[in-house]
Amino acid sequence: ATTEEENQEMEFNWDEYLEDTGATAAPHGSFKHVDTSLQNGFAPGMKLEVAVKSDQNTYWVATIITTCGQLLLLRYDGYGEDRKADFWCDILTADLHPIGWCQQNKKILKVPEGIKDKIPDQEEFLEQVLKGACSAPANLLEGLHRGKNPLDLIAPGSRLELQNIRDSLEAWIVNVVENVGGRLKLRYEGLEDLDKFDQWLFYLDPFLHQVGWAAQHGYSLQPPSVHSFSEGMKLEAVDPMAPFVISPATVLKVYNDKYFLIEMDDLRPERAGGQRYVCHINSAGIFPVQWSLKNGLHLSPPPGYPGQDFDWADYLKQCGAEAAPQSCFPLLTSDHGFKENMKLEAVNPVDPEEVCIATVIKLKDSYLWLQLEGSKKPVPECIVSVESMNIFPVGWCETNGYQLRPPRKAIVNKQKKIAVVQPEKQFFPGAFAACDLNIYFLISHFSVVINGKYCCPKIYFNHRCFSGPYLNKGRIAELPQSVGPGNCVLVLKEVLTLLINAAYKPSRVLRELQLDEEAAWHGHGETLKAKYKGKSYRATVEVVRTADRVADFCRKTCIKLECCPNLFGPQMVLDKCSENCSVLTKTKYTHYYGKRKNKRIGRPPGGHSNMEVAMKKPNKRRKRRKHFFVHKKKRSSTSVDNTPAGSPQDIKMEVAEKLQLDSNPLEWSVADVVRFLKSTDCAPLARIFLDQEIDGQALLLLTLPTVQECMDLKLGPAIKLCHHIERVKLAFYQQFAN
Repeated sequence: ATTEEENQEMEFNWDEYLEDTGATAAPHGSFKHVDTSLQNGFAPGMKLEVAVKSDQNTYWVATIITTCGQLLLLRYDGYGEDRKADFWCDILTADLHPIGWCQQNKKILKVPEGIKDKIPDQEEFLEQVLKGACSAPANLLEGLHRGKNPLDLIAPGSRLELQNIRDSLEAWIVNVVENVGGRLKLRYEGLEDLDKFDQWLFYLDPFLHQVGWAAQHGYSLQPPSVHSFSEGMKLEAVDPMAPFVISPATVLKVYNDKYFLIEMDDLRPERAGGQRYVCHINSAGIFPVQWSLKNGLHLSPPPGYPGQDFDWADYLKQCGAEAAPQSCFPLLTSDHGFKENMKLEAVNPVDPEEVCIATVIKLKDSYLWLQLEGSKKPVPECIVSVESMNIFPVGWCETNGYQLRPPRKAIVNKQKKIAVVQPEKQFFPGAFAACDLNIYFLISHFSVVINGKYCCPKIYFNHRCFSGPYLNKGRIAELPQSVGPGNCVLVLKEVLTLLINAAYKPSRVLRELQLDEEAAWHGHGETLKAKYKGKSYRATVEVVRTADRVADFCRKTCIKLECCPNLFGPQMVLDKCSENCSVLTKTKYTHYYGKRKNKRIGRPPGGHSNMEVAMKKPNKRRKRRKHFFVHKKKRSSTSVDNTPAGSPQDIKMEVAEKLQLDSNPLEWSVADVVRFLKSTDCAPLARIFLDQEIDGQALLLLTLPTVQECMDLKLGPAIKLCHHIERVKLAFYQQFAN
């Protein structure tokens, strides 16, 4: 039986299970404690002193734009809202320091060349930008804690203090036995050889403490708000040790204005009382009298109560007690993202070693009723708060290397037709070597390193941006503001699924996104599904695995869907989009972002399409309607001509007019290259060079094949671009080669 059980566990697959049950996964953003666990102690807006790339002996102040594991996206102060010089750096390897470090160590603060003209008075500028600024924590930039996620510091063998949650405010030392993505297995000091008293708690639990830890790592563990409960008051409560029913309870003791002791009512004469536990005003599972009745829920009478028809008025009279007033309880919210039949992963309250598949079967305000599947022993429906730290998004166990209890009849991976993936092609040298992110990760399969070191940042849906011909603007507006952070593959898969479901024709968007069998493959293949007019479709779609490639992936996906490149991505568009997409219309559009349509109708030569349709369609060809877009403003004569000029076999790159250069292109920066392109009729393509960080050296290495392959341009624009590149090369040879 054990072997069969192990085989089932190995074969379980969330995607197949969700498809088989027709359910959807609860959104990642609904699990706030998981979101917090992926943070690294740094926050957007913090400032630090960074070595200037062009002069490693000087430093300048930079602001954190976003964070992702041990990666920081920085912008030198002085660039304002201009993103062109944003750069990623690794906390472990980059030369980063807290504000004031240069002064203490007699290092030079010097304005970078790119913004020198904008800052005439360096001292005055620094005084302004650093006034009231928050410096990045020094301890996270130096010493043993450098680059470490707060979770990394809670290793097996660590000692913490745990409050006794049952009958007093006493605390005792506990040792960390295991850390699974922030979920800690704890053992009381002195019971080293006895594991039957072990407890599982999430590291953010308010009853778990480490002296000085909160201040050291930038977390603020604030005490609960003041409560107004009095001894003897009655209320309704869920027993945290057996969270299956709501029952009457009593405030047994008030410790102070922050903590009080609850006891579950038990009227049996042989019992001295029921379960007890310490609460504060924000504790989950406590409700005012009559809350169950008002919400159509069953209130279980206390053990020993005569009869099943429980009446609060009679009970209060018999006990000579008063009900805790409504004002004692915080307001409950229903704004959390969970819906009935959604799937998630949850801790089994009977056996905290188990994490099971859970289904939301009922919701009331900020509480969920969960049905657990696959537990060793059957468990009744569990009542949990939406802010419980014992519930997790789909895929959490796999991400953190913990065994998820599968359903009793596991869904076996079915053999699928997928695209044959060609070996990964190498980027051409020069153009992409110019990118000095110095961030390339090797992660086997698609699991992230435990504790979220290589997590995807939040992906924002910028609803005001142009949605293009495929996506329904109304449905886009209904999408959540953001998804993530989390495992890159899981977050991006959720984002793409939301986009597919927001399409006029989901199957069409799936076809646009599907992996081309003949294309270069640099990521991970994921199977996505779409439903349209009663038919089910599936296709293999490429997603990236590492954080440093997320922004580029999002932008290129937007381009595939012919929408604004900022429609979704790790950058939030607060006011005006940098692409000026508000002037686009769905009637005509000349597309300059670099998209090249691939033939995806029918089967590619010599093989099968990787999109599968559940129901066979008649083999009818319908003439495809082409969608084009234009700016509402009048089209200028400098627009790029997309008409192919000649054929790839007999192209001649003619250089008409001689170009006179003022500086050596070998020494051009990315900004210089962009400035040159904007002076030509290929100005709309400058954005690609900026995004790819192509400097002068890289520019001189570009050829027509590399431009077409790596920039994904159509033949017409590629030829025009190469025409200007050839002019630069010729001028270089004539003016500077000697």
